Amino acid sequence: MNNDALMKEVTSKAQQWLGEAYDEECRREVQRMIESEDKTELVESFYKDLEFGTGGLRGIMGIGSNRMNIYTVGAATQGLANYLKREFSDLPEISVVVGHDVRNNSRLFAETVADIFSANGIKVYLFEDMRPTPEISFAIRHFGCQSGVIITASHNPKEYNGYKAYWNDGAQMIAPHDKNTIAEVNKIRNPKEIKFKGNKDLIQIIGKEIDDAFLAAIKTLSLSPEAIERQKSMKIVYTPIHGTGVKLIPDSLRNFGFEHIINVPEQDISSGNFPTVASPNPEEPAALDMAIKKAYETGADLVMASDPDADRIGIAVRNDKNEFVLVNGNQIVLIFLNYLMQRYKETGRLTGKEYIVKTIVTTELIKTIADRNNIEMYDCYTGFKWIAAVIRENEGKKHYIGGGEESFGFLAESFARDKDAVSACSLMAEIAAWAQDNGKSMYQMIQDIYLEYGFRKEKGISVVRTGKSGAEEIQRMMKNFRENPMQEIAGSKVTIMKDFSTLKGTDLIEKETFTLDMPTTSDVLQYFTEDGTKVSVRPSGTEPKIKFYIEVAGTLKSREDYDAANAAADAKILEVMKSLGI
Repeated sequence: MNNDALMKEVTSKAQQWLGEAYDEECRREVQRMIESEDKTELVESFYKDLEFGTGGLRGIMGIGSNRMNIYTVGAATQGLANYLKREFSDLPEISVVVGHDVRNNSRLFAETVADIFSANGIKVYLFEDMRPTPEISFAIRHFGCQSGVIITASHNPKEYNGYKAYWNDGAQMIAPHDKNTIAEVNKIRNPKEIKFKGNKDLIQIIGKEIDDAFLAAIKTLSLSPEAIERQKSMKIVYTPIHGTGVKLIPDSLRNFGFEHIINVPEQDISSGNFPTVASPNPEEPAALDMAIKKAYETGADLVMASDPDADRIGIAVRNDKNEFVLVNGNQIVLIFLNYLMQRYKETGRLTGKEYIVKTIVTTELIKTIADRNNIEMYDCYTGFKWIAAVIRENEGKKHYIGGGEESFGFLAESFARDKDAVSACSLMAEIAAWAQDNGKSMYQMIQDIYLEYGFRKEKGISVVRTGKSGAEEIQRMMKNFRENPMQEIAGSKVTIMKDFSTLKGTDLIEKETFTLDMPTTSDVLQYFTEDGTKVSVRPSGTEPKIKFYIEVAGTLKSREDYDAANAAADAKILEVMKSLGI
């Protein structure tokens, strides 16, 4: 489409937002964009509709069809309500849970969602205030609801907001419900089709009673209460980075038995502007700077952070030089699963029916540990809805120990079905206490995992490409990788290539193809090389990025060699990046 045609289409779509179905403030804003000499904002706001994808909505807040506002949120909710009424027509009452995070407009959007559901005759359990994402998942199961929605954009910048929809198992929707809901949402073409006027009789405000039930359930996950009792004076710095974790995580840590929880007062302030950080993402080192400074000041042993909706965890531990160092997402999952598998074994809980789950882009070292301990491991796509799908598939047949992904998410329980920083922070503190009780620091514990099972190092790289042109560039990059498959990476021959868009794998040594056993296709490419390197490439499903996941193998013979092993792996990763052209 040329520029003239694009401007004509965008202007025509914008003019529809000048109709009486839209409020006066909305109409004024659209008129301003139309009349502005610079048409960039108009194009970005209207060049497409904000898509209700398999995870819901996520986008920049503002007026327009490609923005998060009451109309795009309203269309999503009306479509979901229509599908719920069709799917559960035999029930005397359909019910949903609605929650939200700290972001600007989150309460407005949550109340809008609650009004629309109730206007459609659906019972709504609406949280009184901000709550962690995993608590919404828990509440859906607690109340026996058919669906739920949380308004959150997770760790995205402050300009963003989002809409995550869940099914009756407390997990984000997968087939067929995701596609069926999308079809219903896409039928809503006019705000007049959205029932905005709520029925207050069908909206029940909830809060502390669910908090208490959730925290009690999390306490049951503890595997080393005796170690905590002996190490209860361990100092822990925790920051919610202005988010919802402030509500429950300190309480959960105390519930586990920890007595010295040190906060970061400036970051306990709940704010959608995230005033003390450039990005409220625990994956970003700078997000933990204030907490680490506090740890030095107070002599703390462990630093933990959660993102704005408290589903991701970030941690820092002291190294052998007494400096705080960040633990990456792969290492976090490694720590959790190694601990859980080891403690299940030590406490006689293994029955032969236990299993763990990781995503395909998460470190392969987890499989090595699982195989050595005779525990089944499932590989699934990125996103906790796929981990939840494995849990649902095995319900009543096998016992879930835990699952995680490299993007700082972990789920230790099955009573919630989305990644959970509340339980993760509680268990991570327990692991630190258990390590101390065994005469180790957390840093030494990580080294010992590598010494026992082999050294690996990972690096994730996101190439950001925003707007319409960025989306097209990302598509071209993926097309090029498929049409010109790599034969060699950093001097090592590619032995296996997997294309999850076709569910076909190729063994380049044996010259054979094989089928990938996955529930559906996904736009992911993977390469495995002779020297143990693994590279995964995928466009992000929620952000304007193409993501590269690099994992390299190395050698570690003693704790003293750890720095040298890391340096060698870093050099190898740079070679891999050069091969990929990034």
